[in-house]
Amino acid sequence: MVTETDVRRIALELPGAYEQPSYGGRPSWRTEPRIFAWIPDDPYGLVVWVESLTAKETVLASDPEKFFTTSHYNGYPVVLVDLDSIDVQELAELIRRSWSLRAPRSVVSKWKRDHAGDAL
Repeated sequence: MVTETDVRRIALELPGAYEQPSYGGRPSWRTEPRIFAWIPDDPYGLVVWVESLTAKETVLASDPEKFFTTSHYNGYPVVLVDLDSIDVQELAELIRRSWSLRAPRSVVSKWKRDHAGDAL
């Protein structure tokens, strides 16, 4: 089980990341120019981006206890993550991957060079 504090720590370690209240004052993490993760109230979970709608379906099918969606997110390459069902290492991978899809390419390229052994 991970906490909102874990999400915050991992997200804010990424280059250019900052926290901003979003959608009803709930925490979100962004990098110019876009949001890459947030924690909505209903349903509660962590929203992260995936590579495509096909990847979304693959992730959702991989572990329905960990990953889910709602009709609100239909047509968007995002999944919700049940924070009670994952560990900190998997959380970090999900957040980094989402960040890498939303952050400026130059920032992501530099991070990848500097962290060649880290999973995205």
